[in-house]
Amino acid sequence: MTTHEFHRIRRLPPYVFAEVNAMKARARAAGRDIIDLGMGNPDAPTPPHIVDKLVETVRNPRTHRYSTSRGIPGLRRALAAYYARRFGVKLDPETQVCVTLGSKEGLANLAQAITAPGDTILVPNPSYPIHAFGFIIAGAAIRHVPLAPGIDLMRELAHAAEHSVPPPTAMILNFPSNPTALTVDRVFYREAVAFARRRGMFILSDIAYAEIYFEGDPPPSILEIDGAFEVAVEFSSLSKTYNMPGWRVGFAAGNERLVAALARIKSYLDYGAFTPIQVAATAALNGPQDCVEEARQRYRERRDVLVEGLNRAGWPVPKPPATMFVWAPLPEKFRPMGSLAFAKLLLEEAEVAVSPGIGFGEYGEGYVRMALVENRHRLRQAVRNIRQFLQRHGIVPAAAERAREERLEVPAL
Repeated sequence: MTTHEFHRIRRLPPYVFAEVNAMKARARAAGRDIIDLGMGNPDAPTPPHIVDKLVETVRNPRTHRYSTSRGIPGLRRALAAYYARRFGVKLDPETQVCVTLGSKEGLANLAQAITAPGDTILVPNPSYPIHAFGFIIAGAAIRHVPLAPGIDLMRELAHAAEHSVPPPTAMILNFPSNPTALTVDRVFYREAVAFARRRGMFILSDIAYAEIYFEGDPPPSILEIDGAFEVAVEFSSLSKTYNMPGWRVGFAAGNERLVAALARIKSYLDYGAFTPIQVAATAALNGPQDCVEEARQRYRERRDVLVEGLNRAGWPVPKPPATMFVWAPLPEKFRPMGSLAFAKLLLEEAEVAVSPGIGFGEYGEGYVRMALVENRHRLRQAVRNIRQFLQRHGIVPAAAERAREERLEVPAL
């Protein structure tokens, strides 16, 4: 029997998060209380009216049969209604909307539909892994574009496009961004759409965190921009907005050609989500939206507890304006060891699990991502653990350092 690795598997690097996950599992098996801020897995229950609709629908045996891969009509209409009231965007639910098994599946399957081996795709880095690896699995070459505060992303995209052979066929955008929590405005999207139209490129926009925002105006959709329907498709999800991660319901909306390509690929691969789940998802979009504001407030409170606590502990961390993540630069003392070694040390000594930035791409090195998926009590405990960890390594809280300096400045009597 041949022992060579399969071609597509060879293109996938070792899963960076696996080492931290294995350490976390061993620690828990040994009875240690690990506070897990690693995976972005919402901990709040799905709102009762959505669960009730699922239970009601599943009792009807007619819903137990195969569904439809592009989504039931009622759910596609509900997504179109959401876009109309939230973004002022008109969608044709028949030709411009496709239901997906979460945004991750939609991105990966659209990559399969539109990619020929050797195509070049522009992907901001760091990024959510599927943004790059969906296209890598499809045979594309990825041109990584640095994404960080202070970087002119459009300038970087233009530079990358100019120096890519063959010219790029598509680019990924994800705002609010996972993992960096960066946001953009309509001015950026206008530039991106104009750029894509000039170069004959497609844009795949991921707005999975569009409803988790804390300051300023709500994040926009690229489909609000004139001309966007010529080049762009946008992916969204109910996972974070309605605390439905395990339900696996997402959407692709926008350019008819891209939506049709995704729907055709999906018709060969799946029969769509279980119909009662799609009916319940329809109830989520069409029903009361208080739960969305409650989720937003919950993440805002958790963000403040974690970020303000870490800053008081002597770890300078910026406050994210959106998403359920904190993108934290490594404390200066630990930067030489890198994010993976630091994440493992933090797990071992502080019993707090985080995601190493290198797992999101080479430009994620020097950071860790913390997910706001524990309650405020647990986050305060995480801050206490981290403060003690920092103190053991000679990093004292800023307030304590100021007090020490003030004591030293007091003249002897």
